[in-house]
Amino acid sequence: MLSNFLVKRFVKNSENVSDVKVRESYANLAGIIGIITNSLLFLIKLSVGLLSNSVSILADAFNNLSDAASSIITIIGFKMANKPADAEHPFGHGRIEYITAMIVSFMVMLVGLQFVKTSFQKIVNPTPVTFEMIPFLLLLISIGFKFWLSKFNKSIGNKINSSTLKATATDAMGDVFTSITVVISFLISKFTTLPIDGYIGIIVALAIVYSGFSLIKETLSPLLGEPPDPVLVSNITDMVMSYDNITGIHDLIVHNYGPGRIMASIHAEIPSNIDIMEIHDIIDAAEREISKKLNIYLVIHMDPICVDTEEIREARQMVEKILLKYDEVKSFHDFRVVGDHDKKNLVFDIEVCPTKLTHAESHTKLLSKIETDIKKEAPEYRCVITIDLAL
Repeated sequence: MLSNFLVKRFVKNSENVSDVKVRESYANLAGIIGIITNSLLFLIKLSVGLLSNSVSILADAFNNLSDAASSIITIIGFKMANKPADAEHPFGHGRIEYITAMIVSFMVMLVGLQFVKTSFQKIVNPTPVTFEMIPFLLLLISIGFKFWLSKFNKSIGNKINSSTLKATATDAMGDVFTSITVVISFLISKFTTLPIDGYIGIIVALAIVYSGFSLIKETLSPLLGEPPDPVLVSNITDMVMSYDNITGIHDLIVHNYGPGRIMASIHAEIPSNIDIMEIHDIIDAAEREISKKLNIYLVIHMDPICVDTEEIREARQMVEKILLKYDEVKSFHDFRVVGDHDKKNLVFDIEVCPTKLTHAESHTKLLSKIETDIKKEAPEYRCVITIDLAL
């Protein structure tokens, strides 16, 4: 297969996709192939569009030219994203890759909007389209090139987890369908004098605009801060819980600083009566081993939990029973009893589902209901409850 041949020929250590230099080599390969292919397609379609006087073909041609420019931006973006961390950017420059994808998306939209205008003018002032067999066959061949380019970028984008290359692949597949529409329009022009070309040009241009808008939405999400990958969350929690003497976990936070640049922190509950040096060694080992296996930077915070007294066990069981009444509450943690005699506080955190509890007012109402239920069962306690949003 051509894609595999190109990867093996031009990407050293191609299986080590966690290495930033390997990722850059993949991006350079995809960018160079994109520049060559799209430039060739631009020249073919430009020639066909000028010879046949077809605005829809010209729109498709300049869309390919913008794709070639996007490939150049992709190469530059990956180069900048791989710059080492510095004083101003202590976690590196990986998010530049997302900004690169955003620039590509805006370029796609601009090309589409320009040809909406051009196609409308074609409808208002129609000129005949000249159909010829050789240009028609060239357009069909160009569709095959674009289809292969989409698959090539998608395979590399998935392999190195690149939003930029995934966006490029989506754009290329959209170009396949718009090119098919252009070819149909060109064929129909042989049998009618109606300004089909202008109408098809608008359809193609609007499809290009929509493709650009969709890509903007996809690339904006990680910049604003999207929920972490559920698989990554599951892997982190399962791995942390697999270590001795860790009895519970909570407050997992994942920060995405670009592909391959993920930092995570989590609180691990441990028995308060365990030797501090023993658990410190366990936590250190967990941080190192999980970070290496998942290619992230993991920080684990120790939360000593006292579970030895009868009072704490009974109070915990009471709270657990009460919280089962609330569908919003996913779990609770950091449970402890603070104080003595008639001044005792039940201190704990609850994890709630963001989709079921989204407003501060709802938070207040939920806490009030839980505190009231606890007071009915154990009036000697006051409650100090913190709400965490579950991932």
